[in-house]
Amino acid sequence: MAGLRVRSALVTGANRGIGLGIVKQLLQMPNPLEWDFAACWDPKGERAQELEHLAPKHPNLVIIPLEVTDPASIQAAAARVREHLKGSGLNLLINNAGIAKVISLDTETVENMSQVYATNTVGPLLVSQAFLPLLKKAAQGSSSSELSCSKAAIINMSSIVGSIEKICFWDNVQYISYRCSKAALNMLTKCQSLGYRQHGILCAALHPGWVQTDMGNSAGHKIGCFLGQPPLTVDVSVQGMLNVLCSLSEKDTGTFLDWEGKALPW
Repeated sequence: MAGLRVRSALVTGANRGIGLGIVKQLLQMPNPLEWDFAACWDPKGERAQELEHLAPKHPNLVIIPLEVTDPASIQAAAARVREHLKGSGLNLLINNAGIAKVISLDTETVENMSQVYATNTVGPLLVSQAFLPLLKKAAQGSSSSELSCSKAAIINMSSIVGSIEKICFWDNVQYISYRCSKAALNMLTKCQSLGYRQHGILCAALHPGWVQTDMGNSAGHKIGCFLGQPPLTVDVSVQGMLNVLCSLSEKDTGTFLDWEGKALPW
């Protein structure tokens, strides 16, 4: 991670799982962040206790209330981050917050489709829009003319199950709303890469692998008899992804990669 030199980063869904893992490893970087913003919808809730316990030990960790399906909450979070940054920009935005419903094609509902799409696709769109001025400011303040995560970047946490070309696990778990939301997130990432390149902002979608989180273990219970339990720990997945972020450059904007940096089919 030595190649990742950012002054500030914001991670959504930071109270548990991959989001919490990213926050922890950002705090341990050899080049410490001035601001590590950890955003989650209920910072005082039971599921955010581990994140809350980190704050007293790390003065650069700022916990931000943020519900990605609530435009007012998003705007309030952007205002709080702006206050902390005191005129500087935000280098790295990681749209990690997401939900999944393990439901079959025949039983999928309007409510589930709408809820999952709102969180996994519309949420990253609105969060990116709200923090765009701060990302632009970071890019403008950089001495580098090349795109990189150290300059300014939006990283959307996607999944291989959103790949239309490579339909993974279909015979075991159908995940209709989740698959559709991640396929749409991939398209959003491509659109962002085209729209924000002129502002010096790199955009990419990452697949973290099948990870031992609440979501990953839940899928494992459904398909465990076929595939076993998730093979990746949070630490291994996050370390891999942060190493990938270190290496991203101009040629990687608008791409879909896994935690090892391998290109994935759309």
